[in-house]
Amino acid sequence: MKRILLILALAAATAALSQRALACTNVIVTPGASADGSSMVSYAADSHWLFGELYFRKAAKWPAGSMLAIRDWDSNKPLGSIAQIASTFQTVGNMNEHQLIIGETTWGGREEQVDTNGVMDYGSLIYITLQRARTAREAIQTIVDLANEYGYPSEGETFSIADPAEAWIMDLVGKGSDQKGIVWVARRIPDGYICSHANQCRITRFPWNDPENCMYAPDVAEFARSKGWYSGPDEEFSFRDAYNPLDFGGARGCDARAWSAFNILCDGVFTYEQEGEEVSRPASDWLEYAMGYDLQGEMPLFVKPSRKIGVKDVADVMRDHYEGTPMDMRVDIGAGGNACPYRWRPMNFKWEDKTYMNERAIATQQTGFWFVAQARAWLPDVLGALVWFGCDDAATSYLTPIYANTKEVPECVREGNGDLLHYSPTSQFWICNRVTNSCYRMYDAMEPVVREAADLFENAMINEAVPALDARLLKIYEARKGRKGAVRKVVKEVTRFSVNTAMEQFNRWVALEEMLTVKFIDGNVKAQDADGNFLHSQYSTGIPDGLQQPGYNDRWKAAVARDHGDVIEVR
Repeated sequence: MKRILLILALAAATAALSQRALACTNVIVTPGASADGSSMVSYAADSHWLFGELYFRKAAKWPAGSMLAIRDWDSNKPLGSIAQIASTFQTVGNMNEHQLIIGETTWGGREEQVDTNGVMDYGSLIYITLQRARTAREAIQTIVDLANEYGYPSEGETFSIADPAEAWIMDLVGKGSDQKGIVWVARRIPDGYICSHANQCRITRFPWNDPENCMYAPDVAEFARSKGWYSGPDEEFSFRDAYNPLDFGGARGCDARAWSAFNILCDGVFTYEQEGEEVSRPASDWLEYAMGYDLQGEMPLFVKPSRKIGVKDVADVMRDHYEGTPMDMRVDIGAGGNACPYRWRPMNFKWEDKTYMNERAIATQQTGFWFVAQARAWLPDVLGALVWFGCDDAATSYLTPIYANTKEVPECVREGNGDLLHYSPTSQFWICNRVTNSCYRMYDAMEPVVREAADLFENAMINEAVPALDARLLKIYEARKGRKGAVRKVVKEVTRFSVNTAMEQFNRWVALEEMLTVKFIDGNVKAQDADGNFLHSQYSTGIPDGLQQPGYNDRWKAAVARDHGDVIEVR
């Protein structure tokens, strides 16, 4: 391996990884790549300051001259106000009633490109655009118009934008405080392909004469030239290299997650287009790149999955810890004696004269909320817009289906039901945190129990409950099509289903947390029968039978013996 590059990059990596500690991951699936023909976007909103709740804005009409106050999504700082439009669409989370989905990951970029006077931060761009645009192309234009008119005070972003027909990836960054607006480029993901991004700008070179599949700011290259960041011709211009140059941290802490998502969904073989032809190469060809050892390679922006991708496939990618790769977080001593694939922040640490890093996987402890959203073209908008929504660490939480045309959201994910400083016993975020943090202490024993419970629920919803409801309501909708009550009936049913399902699963998770406490207390593992009842002794229902004490794994034992064996050796 070209480890000399790693050594040379360590100083820069310390700063880069620290900046990217607040990070997100997206996977984008086009209709032709999905098992059911839907467009899908997954998103983990990862931040140590973000609470997990489901944002809900009803469709509305606004009087002429109305203004909309803008607050920074990350800090809640007031930024100013913008003109409100006459009518807005309903939004649930990161999806609207017309099946438009928008996700994001932040990549920072050059500090001088932040417009400190701007009004439209990246979060406001997402949620206001969802209220105003029907399609992915409309969304791109809306984002551009808002940022250029009101200024953009955030760092560089990559947006995932999808509707029932197509999916796009969009990279954008501001022009600084002395010039309002953004430079940007958006590329349509070829149907049948997937894309992924994770806090590193992903678009490099792009086609300049293909408006159906690529859009960009008129000055996208010229602005970089004016700043001295690029000096070549348009056709050789790389957006990433000009505005977010790749370094060790960008590869290892960020693009490695996109690589891992591709690796899983492509079964270890990347199929992509190169000079008009489709080629296939093993994912391992980009492992040196993903690990930050060889930054000369360029990972494909789009790849074709090895199979049709379903909701559960995407959900499980969001639970990844680099299992089965050299970056597997379960196997080094940092995982402790119970193979815990988590490392507390900061991401870097120094020992003696060297700097080391903790891996940053897709699944992480600081997730506020996460989702897999589906835009389903074969269904009317009132039924087709579906968000699978979860809170906290994806690996040990669950996704519950919420239809975007619901008239209310469940109490467990309602905005204002708790926050990061105020515990709420009726909050999905808090109960998922209780379950997840419980798992961290005996991960190899507890995670499989929690994962089985999540899989059981999600598979039942994906394979049975949701398809059955879709079929029943589509029949009702078609029978009443054109009549006033058709949409009202469907909305009533999807609301009931979304709310009841979420609350029932919330109550199951409360019971799960209680069971975990009893089963795994004090490092013990209590036995249960097939129905989940705890086994007890012959003489008392309160004394466990079949109790086990699994202890620690061999790597931990070897490390402790080396470190402290002269004191604890039995003689």
